[in-house]
Amino acid sequence: MADIQEIQQNIIKEFAALVDWTERYKYIIKLGRDLEPLDEEYKIEDNLVRGCQSQVWLHTRLKDGKVIFEADSDAAITKGLVALMVRFYSGQDPDTIISTKPEFIQKIGMEEHLSPTRSNGLASMVKQMKIYAMAYKTKMQQEQAEA
Repeated sequence: MADIQEIQQNIIKEFAALVDWTERYKYIIKLGRDLEPLDEEYKIEDNLVRGCQSQVWLHTRLKDGKVIFEADSDAAITKGLVALMVRFYSGQDPDTIISTKPEFIQKIGMEEHLSPTRSNGLASMVKQMKIYAMAYKTKMQQEQAEA
């Protein structure tokens, strides 16, 4: 699995290569289309990200000490945004997720180009992913204490 800073730099480079925000939005939508579809069994109320205007489902599991995220959305741009966040955080250990800010959001100028509701939704996705990571970290610590 790639180092999270490497992933961050790759995302920044990919967006820097795109000429303008029309191209960048097309790329975000493509990322959403390329996102592995989430099984219907995970599209449940408990997996909805609160604070998103669109429906965003975030399913997670722990595998070999790494947090695996799977997601889906009913809106094209939002699905692309959640695909970016899954790419960024999935496969990382809980501490890395908790301690690493997705700086690429600001560095590629996304904050200025998202509507306030999409910005809030993106912040909610990040927050939810960090909450899951904290829960897994706590669970892992409890398991170690019991061993």
